Amino acid sequence: MRVGLAQIRPVLGRVEENLKLHREMIHRADSEQVDLLVFPELSLTGYQLKDLTLEVARSLQDEPIQQLVRESHRLDLVFGLVEEGPGHLFYNTAVYASEGAIRHVHRKVYLPTYGMYEEARLFARGRSFRSFETRFGRMGLLICEDAWHTSAPYLLVQDGAEILIVLANAAAKGMGAEKMASEESWSGMLAHYSMLHGAITLYANRVGTEDGVTFFGGSMVIDPFGRILERGERFEPLLKVVDVDLEDVRLARYRMPLMRDEDLELTARELERILKRRFEGGDHP
Repeated sequence: MRVGLAQIRPVLGRVEENLKLHREMIHRADSEQVDLLVFPELSLTGYQLKDLTLEVARSLQDEPIQQLVRESHRLDLVFGLVEEGPGHLFYNTAVYASEGAIRHVHRKVYLPTYGMYEEARLFARGRSFRSFETRFGRMGLLICEDAWHTSAPYLLVQDGAEILIVLANAAAKGMGAEKMASEESWSGMLAHYSMLHGAITLYANRVGTEDGVTFFGGSMVIDPFGRILERGERFEPLLKVVDVDLEDVRLARYRMPLMRDEDLELTARELERILKRRFEGGDHP
Protein backbone atom coordinates (compact mmCIF):
# COMPACT_ATOMS: atom_id res chain seq x y z
CA MET A 1 0.00 0.00 0.00
CA ARG A 2 1.27 3.46 -0.86
CA VAL A 3 0.44 5.95 1.90
CA GLY A 4 0.44 9.73 1.68
CA LEU A 5 0.68 11.92 4.79
CA ALA A 6 -0.70 15.40 4.07
CA GLN A 7 1.29 17.60 6.45
CA ILE A 8 -0.67 20.77 5.72
CA ARG A 9 -1.11 24.24 7.19
CA PRO A 10 -4.89 24.77 7.48
CA VAL A 11 -6.28 28.29 7.51
CA LEU A 12 -8.05 28.89 10.82
CA GLY A 13 -11.81 29.05 10.41
CA ARG A 14 -11.79 29.04 6.58
CA VAL A 15 -13.50 25.82 5.55
CA GLU A 16 -13.75 26.69 1.83
CA GLU A 17 -10.05 27.57 1.62
CA ASN A 18 -9.16 24.35 3.42
CA LEU A 19 -11.37 22.31 1.09
CA LYS A 20 -9.41 23.77 -1.81
CA LEU A 21 -6.16 22.87 -0.05
CA HIS A 22 -7.43 19.31 0.43
CA ARG A 23 -8.33 18.96 -3.24
CA GLU A 24 -4.90 20.22 -4.28
CA MET A 25 -3.21 17.70 -2.02
CA ILE A 26 -5.47 14.92 -3.31
CA HIS A 27 -4.48 15.72 -6.90
CA ARG A 28 -0.80 15.64 -5.94
CA ALA A 29 -1.23 12.34 -4.13
CA ASP A 30 -3.18 10.88 -7.04
CA SER A 31 -0.37 11.78 -9.43
CA GLU A 32 2.00 9.81 -7.18
CA GLN A 33 -0.34 6.79 -7.16
CA VAL A 34 -1.11 7.06 -3.46
CA ASP A 35 -3.67 4.52 -2.20
CA LEU A 36 -4.51 6.17 1.13
CA LEU A 37 -4.09 9.87 1.95
CA VAL A 38 -4.24 10.96 5.61
CA PHE A 39 -4.81 14.56 6.71
CA PRO A 40 -4.26 15.89 10.27
CA GLU A 41 -6.78 16.51 13.04
CA LEU A 42 -9.36 19.23 12.23
CA SER A 43 -7.77 19.59 8.81
CA LEU A 44 -10.83 21.42 7.40
CA THR A 45 -11.00 24.04 10.16
CA GLY A 46 -7.76 24.64 12.03
CA TYR A 47 -7.42 24.06 15.75
CA GLN A 48 -7.70 27.19 17.96
CA LEU A 49 -11.33 27.73 17.03
CA LYS A 50 -12.91 29.05 20.24
CA ASP A 51 -15.90 31.20 19.13
CA LEU A 52 -15.47 30.03 15.52
CA THR A 53 -16.60 26.50 16.42
CA LEU A 54 -20.27 27.12 15.61
CA GLU A 55 -19.39 28.85 12.34
CA VAL A 56 -17.17 26.06 10.97
CA ALA A 57 -19.26 23.08 12.09
CA ARG A 58 -20.66 20.95 9.27
CA SER A 59 -22.98 17.98 9.05
CA LEU A 60 -21.45 14.98 7.31
CA GLN A 61 -24.31 15.25 4.80
CA ASP A 62 -23.45 18.86 3.84
CA GLU A 63 -22.62 19.13 0.15
CA PRO A 64 -19.06 20.51 0.61
CA ILE A 65 -18.21 17.50 2.80
CA GLN A 66 -19.84 15.12 0.35
CA GLN A 67 -17.86 16.70 -2.50
CA LEU A 68 -14.68 15.87 -0.62
CA VAL A 69 -15.92 12.36 0.11
CA ARG A 70 -16.55 11.83 -3.61
CA GLU A 71 -12.84 12.49 -4.23
CA SER A 72 -12.25 9.10 -2.58
CA HIS A 73 -13.22 7.37 -5.82
CA ARG A 74 -9.58 7.94 -6.77
CA LEU A 75 -7.91 7.11 -3.44
CA ASP A 76 -8.99 6.48 0.15
CA LEU A 77 -9.08 9.60 2.35
CA VAL A 78 -8.90 10.40 6.05
CA PHE A 79 -9.67 13.98 7.11
CA GLY A 80 -10.79 15.92 10.17
CA LEU A 81 -13.57 18.42 10.81
CA VAL A 82 -15.91 19.88 13.39
CA GLU A 83 -18.99 17.71 12.93
CA GLU A 84 -22.43 18.93 13.92
CA GLY A 85 -24.16 15.76 15.00
CA PRO A 86 -27.71 14.93 16.14
CA GLY A 87 -29.14 17.26 18.75
CA HIS A 88 -26.71 20.02 17.68
CA LEU A 89 -23.80 18.42 19.48
CA PHE A 90 -20.39 19.30 18.09
CA TYR A 91 -17.59 16.76 17.74
CA ASN A 92 -13.90 16.72 16.84
CA THR A 93 -14.35 14.09 14.13
CA ALA A 94 -12.21 12.02 11.76
CA VAL A 95 -13.73 10.54 8.61
CA TYR A 96 -12.52 7.59 6.54
CA ALA A 97 -13.85 7.78 2.97
CA SER A 98 -13.41 5.21 0.20
CA GLU A 99 -14.99 4.59 -3.21
CA GLY A 100 -17.00 7.80 -2.91
CA ALA A 101 -18.65 7.05 0.43
CA ILE A 102 -18.00 7.49 4.15
CA ARG A 103 -16.88 4.12 5.54
CA HIS A 104 -16.16 5.06 9.16
CA VAL A 105 -16.50 8.01 11.53
CA HIS A 106 -14.55 8.44 14.76
CA ARG A 107 -15.46 11.14 17.25
CA LYS A 108 -12.61 12.11 19.57
CA VAL A 109 -13.12 10.50 22.96
CA TYR A 110 -10.48 12.19 25.12
CA LEU A 111 -10.82 15.97 24.99
CA PRO A 112 -7.83 17.72 26.62
CA THR A 113 -8.82 20.63 28.82
CA TYR A 114 -5.62 21.72 30.52
CA GLY A 115 -2.80 24.14 29.75
CA MET A 116 -3.41 25.60 26.27
CA TYR A 117 -6.21 23.12 25.53
CA GLU A 118 -9.94 23.72 26.05
CA GLU A 119 -11.61 21.07 23.92
CA ALA A 120 -14.16 19.93 26.50
CA ARG A 121 -15.54 23.48 26.46
CA LEU A 122 -16.13 23.22 22.71
CA PHE A 123 -16.89 19.60 21.84
CA ALA A 124 -19.04 16.69 22.92
CA ARG A 125 -17.19 13.50 23.71
CA GLY A 126 -17.11 10.44 21.46
CA ARG A 127 -18.14 7.17 23.07
CA SER A 128 -16.40 4.35 21.24
CA PHE A 129 -13.23 2.94 19.72
CA ARG A 130 -14.14 0.66 16.83
CA SER A 131 -12.00 -0.89 14.12
CA PHE A 132 -13.41 -1.11 10.59
CA GLU A 133 -12.82 -2.96 7.36
CA THR A 134 -11.10 -1.36 4.35
CA ARG A 135 -9.79 -2.68 1.04
CA PHE A 136 -6.33 -2.74 2.66
CA GLY A 137 -7.34 -4.57 5.82
CA ARG A 138 -8.83 -3.63 9.16
CA MET A 139 -7.97 -0.18 10.57
CA GLY A 140 -8.63 2.05 13.55
CA LEU A 141 -8.67 5.84 13.96
CA LEU A 142 -7.33 7.87 16.88
CA ILE A 143 -7.37 11.65 17.25
CA CYS A 144 -4.38 13.19 19.06
CA GLU A 145 -5.15 12.91 22.82
CA ASP A 146 -6.85 9.56 22.23
CA ALA A 147 -3.41 8.09 21.53
CA TRP A 148 -2.13 9.13 24.96
CA HIS A 149 -4.56 6.71 26.62
CA THR A 150 -3.10 3.24 26.29
CA SER A 151 -6.52 1.60 26.35
CA ALA A 152 -7.43 3.22 23.01
CA PRO A 153 -4.94 1.48 20.68
CA TYR A 154 -5.34 -1.68 22.77
CA LEU A 155 -9.08 -1.74 22.12
CA LEU A 156 -8.68 -1.06 18.41
CA VAL A 157 -6.12 -3.83 17.96
CA GLN A 158 -8.15 -6.31 19.99
CA ASP A 159 -11.06 -5.37 17.72
CA GLY A 160 -8.99 -6.50 14.73
CA ALA A 161 -7.12 -3.39 13.59
CA GLU A 162 -3.82 -4.02 11.81
CA ILE A 163 -3.27 -0.35 10.88
CA LEU A 164 -3.60 2.53 13.38
CA ILE A 165 -4.20 5.99 11.92
CA VAL A 166 -3.45 8.92 14.23
CA LEU A 167 -4.54 12.43 13.28
CA ALA A 168 -2.90 15.14 15.37
CA ASN A 169 -2.49 18.83 16.11
CA ALA A 170 0.66 18.37 18.18
CA ALA A 171 2.41 21.54 19.35
CA ALA A 172 6.15 22.11 19.38
CA LYS A 173 7.52 21.93 22.93
CA GLY A 174 11.00 21.52 24.40
CA MET A 175 13.03 22.67 21.42
CA GLY A 176 16.74 21.85 21.60
CA ALA A 177 19.64 22.07 19.19
CA GLU A 178 18.89 18.65 17.70
CA LYS A 179 15.82 17.24 19.46
CA MET A 180 12.35 18.42 20.40
CA ALA A 181 10.72 16.91 23.46
CA SER A 182 7.20 16.73 22.02
CA GLU A 183 8.38 15.05 18.82
CA GLU A 184 10.46 12.53 20.76
CA SER A 185 7.50 11.75 23.01
CA TRP A 186 5.21 11.13 20.06
CA SER A 187 7.68 8.98 18.13
CA GLY A 188 8.61 6.91 21.19
CA MET A 189 5.00 6.31 22.18
CA LEU A 190 3.76 5.38 18.71
CA ALA A 191 6.76 3.15 17.98
CA HIS A 192 6.08 1.37 21.27
CA TYR A 193 2.43 0.78 20.35
CA SER A 194 3.38 -0.50 16.90
CA MET A 195 5.87 -2.99 18.31
CA LEU A 196 3.64 -4.25 21.15
CA HIS A 197 0.58 -4.67 18.94
CA GLY A 198 2.28 -5.68 15.72
CA ALA A 199 0.50 -2.86 13.89
CA ILE A 200 1.43 -0.31 11.25
CA THR A 201 0.97 3.26 12.50
CA LEU A 202 0.29 6.25 10.26
CA TYR A 203 0.70 9.59 12.06
CA ALA A 204 -0.33 12.84 10.34
CA ASN A 205 0.48 16.06 12.19
CA ARG A 206 -0.08 19.59 10.92
CA VAL A 207 2.23 22.60 10.68
CA GLY A 208 1.73 26.34 11.07
CA THR A 209 1.05 28.74 13.95
CA GLU A 210 -2.27 29.76 15.51
CA ASP A 211 -2.72 32.15 18.42
CA GLY A 212 0.96 31.82 19.36
CA VAL A 213 0.98 27.99 19.22
CA THR A 214 3.25 26.34 16.63
CA PHE A 215 2.57 22.83 15.33
CA PHE A 216 5.68 20.90 14.39
CA GLY A 217 4.70 18.40 11.70
CA GLY A 218 7.05 15.41 11.83
CA SER A 219 4.41 13.08 10.36
CA MET A 220 5.53 9.44 10.52
CA VAL A 221 4.98 5.95 9.21
CA ILE A 222 5.98 3.21 11.68
CA ASP A 223 6.16 -0.48 10.80
CA PRO A 224 4.84 -3.26 13.09
CA PHE A 225 8.35 -3.89 14.42
CA GLY A 226 8.43 -0.35 15.88
CA ARG A 227 10.76 1.09 13.22
CA ILE A 228 10.11 4.59 11.87
CA LEU A 229 10.15 4.13 8.10
CA GLU A 230 9.79 7.80 7.18
CA ARG A 231 9.39 11.07 9.05
CA GLY A 232 8.29 14.41 7.64
CA GLU A 233 10.43 17.48 8.16
CA ARG A 234 9.54 19.85 10.97
CA PHE A 235 7.46 22.98 10.35
CA GLU A 236 7.20 22.52 6.56
CA PRO A 237 4.02 21.71 4.61
CA LEU A 238 4.59 18.59 2.55
CA LEU A 239 3.22 15.40 1.13
CA LYS A 240 5.17 12.45 2.52
CA VAL A 241 4.70 9.33 0.37
CA VAL A 242 5.68 5.96 1.83
CA ASP A 243 5.23 2.38 0.64
CA VAL A 244 4.24 -0.01 3.43
CA ASP A 245 4.21 -3.80 3.29
CA LEU A 246 0.99 -5.15 4.77
CA GLU A 247 2.58 -8.59 5.01
CA ASP A 248 4.83 -7.19 7.77
CA VAL A 249 1.91 -7.34 10.20
CA ARG A 250 1.61 -11.09 9.68
CA LEU A 251 5.35 -11.56 10.19
CA ALA A 252 5.51 -9.33 13.27
CA ARG A 253 2.65 -11.12 14.99
CA TYR A 254 4.21 -14.47 14.25
CA ARG A 255 7.57 -13.44 15.70
CA MET A 256 6.08 -11.75 18.77
CA PRO A 257 2.74 -13.45 19.53
CA LEU A 258 1.48 -11.00 22.13
CA MET A 259 -1.88 -10.77 20.37
CA ARG A 260 -2.25 -14.55 20.55
CA ASP A 261 -1.41 -14.68 24.25
CA GLU A 262 -3.53 -11.72 25.38
CA ASP A 263 -6.18 -12.79 27.91
CA LEU A 264 -9.21 -10.61 27.20
CA GLU A 265 -11.39 -12.43 29.72
CA LEU A 266 -8.88 -11.70 32.47
CA THR A 267 -8.69 -8.03 31.41
CA ALA A 268 -12.48 -7.66 31.37
CA ARG A 269 -12.80 -9.41 34.73
CA GLU A 270 -10.17 -7.23 36.39
CA LEU A 271 -11.65 -4.03 34.94
CA GLU A 272 -15.05 -5.01 36.28
CA ARG A 273 -13.49 -5.62 39.71
CA ILE A 274 -11.69 -2.26 39.65
CA LEU A 275 -14.88 -0.41 38.65
CA LYS A 276 -16.86 -2.11 41.38
CA ARG A 277 -14.23 -1.29 44.01
CA ARG A 278 -13.93 2.31 42.86
CA PHE A 279 -17.56 3.26 42.46
CA GLU A 280 -19.46 0.86 44.67
CA GLY A 281 -16.94 0.32 47.44
CA GLY A 282 -16.23 3.98 48.00
CA ASP A 283 -12.60 3.67 46.95
CA HIS A 284 -12.44 6.87 44.93
CA PRO A 285 -9.11 8.07 43.51
